Amino acid sequence: MLPQNGERRFQELRLLINKENSKSISNDVKDDGDHVFCKPLKIYAVRYLDEILVITSGSKGLTVNLKNKSVQFVENNLGLEVDRAKTVIHSAVSEEITFLGMDLRAVTPSVLHPPMSEKAIRAKKKYLRQKEVRLQELKNRRESNRKKLAMKIFSHVYKKLKTTNGFKFEFQIENEVREIFETWAGETVDEFLESIEERAAWYRGLSGGDFLSLKRIRDQLPSDLVDSYDNFQEQVNKYLNPMKAKNELNDKKRKAEEDEERKYAERTVKDLTELCIKVDAPEQLVRKSVRLAGFTNNMGRPRPITSLTALEDADIIKWYASVGKRWLDYFCSSRNFKIVKTVVTYHLRFSCLLTLAEKHESTKREAIKHYTKDLRVFDVDGGEEFHFPTEREIKMMGDKNLADPKPVDGALTMVLIRLASDEPFYRCSAHFCQRTDTVLYRIRLLHKELKLNPSDEKSWVSGMGVIHEVFDRKCVPLCRDHISQLYIGELTLQDVDYSSILHI
Repeated sequence: MLPQNGERRFQELRLLINKENSKSISNDVKDDGDHVFCKPLKIYAVRYLDEILVITSGSKGLTVNLKNKSVQFVENNLGLEVDRAKTVIHSAVSEEITFLGMDLRAVTPSVLHPPMSEKAIRAKKKYLRQKEVRLQELKNRRESNRKKLAMKIFSHVYKKLKTTNGFKFEFQIENEVREIFETWAGETVDEFLESIEERAAWYRGLSGGDFLSLKRIRDQLPSDLVDSYDNFQEQVNKYLNPMKAKNELNDKKRKAEEDEERKYAERTVKDLTELCIKVDAPEQLVRKSVRLAGFTNNMGRPRPITSLTALEDADIIKWYASVGKRWLDYFCSSRNFKIVKTVVTYHLRFSCLLTLAEKHESTKREAIKHYTKDLRVFDVDGGEEFHFPTEREIKMMGDKNLADPKPVDGALTMVLIRLASDEPFYRCSAHFCQRTDTVLYRIRLLHKELKLNPSDEKSWVSGMGVIHEVFDRKCVPLCRDHISQLYIGELTLQDVDYSSILHI
């Protein structure tokens, strides 16, 4: 691991090389009017533990020179040993780069944000048409209800006026009724003005072929009548002239077409001048981990893990939740996050249900009926607890930034079995915990239970067996709170005092 001052000096080296090889952006214009796009050279470096990823947009010769300088700097200035076999150069455009369990590749922006396909456009248009039909049906029902209510009100008013001399109410309702009718009238006028056909029909009927527009007739009529007619025609032209509405619609269409052309031009320029990093979860490794850990069988179907049946129901669910939440949190920024969601939602969830069913010697249907698909358990007070992420929560996950990976020594690689023994009470092994009401738990490594060889790359996923084999079958005293945190993934073996680990 690089020391803090070493990491700072490495960043200073990166900035120095970046400054030496930087190029100015050329805004010159050729004779034919085409623009020249020239991007400056950039160098980026990121480190996590003892892995360093350096990304540059320079040539291969510059990249080789950068690699030699970086290796020389780490070995000579920092006094660290560099694995020459793993220090290699990759082209992010033509191949994928694996870093921290992620597959990285440089792609154009259209790959990350592709335009809608023809099928998607047709589906969107179909949805909009269905939406318009539903809105029209809703409007028709609303108008029918309004007519019925208005007829009831008018009928009631007519009967009251006919049988009595007036209305006598303890409270005034005129303002409420007036407001209701004004709202209805406003909505009706707005809907009418939106229809060009209805406006055109009324405009033709009110403005075309009227005898008051003839000059010999206007001269024989009083001036007040002529002025009223002219004022009326002005209002007709102002509110009912369909040409204004047509021009507004044409302006909207023209603006929409211009925006679409501008977006297409910007997208084309970005595809020619920019490259983005696409982050993918390693699909094959995830599926291999699920199979080797025992979540699925050789056919890819969920299966129970027999070694977990010795745990409490809540601990079984917490163990599965620890694995699922770690994967969901870590791969949340990947483009193929849907695969991880499917693995957690289907394989892990039903493997947990099958494990609970095998423990209680029941069927999967009975387990689902008792625990529900959200894996509900009850606490001491009878309240409901949900440790496993629900299907709705998993569906809403994704499109987050890449965060620091959490330790995985408690997830997928280790099982803690509670011991029933007459041993005296020990102090809790968690750091800064003084509780003595502890229970002994035996550490069982999962690959030992599955009889797999971690050294064989074909039969084991690299990086899964992060717990040393010396901890296998060792016992550790933990209190009730810390064992729950260890199962759920909030506590790791790094937070445990190793001197308190027992060999029983």
